[in-house]
Amino acid sequence: MKKLNIREARQVLSRLDQLLATEGEVTITRRGEAIARVMQIGRKRPIPSHQALREKMPRMRKGSEKLIRADRDAR
Repeated sequence: MKKLNIREARQVLSRLDQLLATEGEVTITRRGEAIARVMQIGRKRPIPSHQALREKMPRMRKGSEKLIRADRDAR
């Protein structure tokens, strides 16, 4: 964990992602007291494909046209 005072944090802000990649966590201090802790958030998950989503869904026993027709006729 790296400690930076506010002035150093402002100077390194443009390359903060690189610093977090190497250090993992950065503490920002003011007059020697910690005022903030900066850390990486979890990695982004890839967006699943439509096919993968469809494969996870259970198959319907009745066709959707029958369900819609029954709902329409019930009104």
